[in-house]
Amino acid sequence: MCDTLAALAASTARGAALFAKNSDRERNEAQALELHPRREGAAGRPLRLTYVTIPDVARTHAVLLSRPFWMWGAEMGANEHGVVIGNEALHAKTPAQRRRALIGMDLVRLGLERAATAREALDVIVDLLERHGQGGDCGHLGRFYYNNGFIIADPAEAYVLETAGRSWVWEKVRGQRALSNAYSIGAGYYGLSPDLDRGAPYDVAASLIDEARDALSFGRGRCARGQALLDGAAPALTPAAMMAILRDHGDDPDWTPANTRNRTICMHASAGPRRSQSVASLVSELAPGRTVHWITGSSGPCTSVFKPFVFGAAVPPFGPTPTDQADAASRWWTHERLHRAMLADFTPALAAIAAERDALEATFQARIDQAFAAGGLDGAIARCWAEADAAEARWRQDLAPGATPESAPAHRRSWARLNHVAGFVD
Repeated sequence: MCDTLAALAASTARGAALFAKNSDRERNEAQALELHPRREGAAGRPLRLTYVTIPDVARTHAVLLSRPFWMWGAEMGANEHGVVIGNEALHAKTPAQRRRALIGMDLVRLGLERAATAREALDVIVDLLERHGQGGDCGHLGRFYYNNGFIIADPAEAYVLETAGRSWVWEKVRGQRALSNAYSIGAGYYGLSPDLDRGAPYDVAASLIDEARDALSFGRGRCARGQALLDGAAPALTPAAMMAILRDHGDDPDWTPANTRNRTICMHASAGPRRSQSVASLVSELAPGRTVHWITGSSGPCTSVFKPFVFGAAVPPFGPTPTDQADAASRWWTHERLHRAMLADFTPALAAIAAERDALEATFQARIDQAFAAGGLDGAIARCWAEADAAEARWRQDLAPGATPESAPAHRRSWARLNHVAGFVD
């Protein structure tokens, strides 16, 4: 379960397009931050993906990926040309294919590697989908089969692409757009696969969506919430505004991770079917010659600090690739010491860090703006990462010992069980 957002330049305060995504996956399903350089070789050579092998292309683009540790593909990412892509699980009336093929995360990475514009990426994904299909288990500990939707953006334009099997429908983003785990393209589509064409416009989303699965994922509810927040902030959207939307817990004043009626944009795992949570987040500000990607590299955007990445500048300290086993050497699991400790008494713990978190990010934004003007990005980026890491370490130390755990026993048990599975001991 994920949420993805896009806003064209006309909807933003700084005159640059914006993209944002929370990647929601199982709570121990660590995500790696990786920079992959361009790849060259003979066209048609075999390329092994998560489950299948397809022909590679002669040249690819450099890509920044946020990749679940066990798969080839990525939940979200960007390339050196300012193209960004995020995917969403979609559930159609016809069950998703279980036979292994491309998965949505493979398509995200392939689109980034092979396209220099958002429109090219749309065409790449559609072509690969038609030729190879999509299918296979996309779950970590639990089995999970689904179709995929995508937001694909660059500094000039953005697209929403929704798929079911090898079928597809797409539309251009006008202004600002949210996408969650539900089909959303109605009769205003721009392109449609031939098998879905009925000869006249119709509500494609209504014809495809599995109502029962949507009730479980609250996909349309989260999409509506994200769209309302985008619309309310436009035309003055900023990277900070997108970060705030990714941190949204809804409008319930009594919300806590253990006490929530529906899944929220900033998702927290608990007992029962709510086993997924926001395990990594990305906000991108897209402008020709001045694109900045703000990444957490950690779970819980509300408990994390967004840090800058710029293609061509020195690579920040991403650290070793994490797995689903607790590892103090990895960035993702280091943050889990803070995140999971905060769950014991979440509301006051979040209140204690939120102001400094936001102030840090505002300082980072100003610093990167100044560095672009001065042409000295490398030192500025490294300083941001070091200050974010220091703040998180201090927050963990400042947490009150012996805090009263959240009152819901099932919530506590669910976390205790998954902590045990990961070998996580605080």
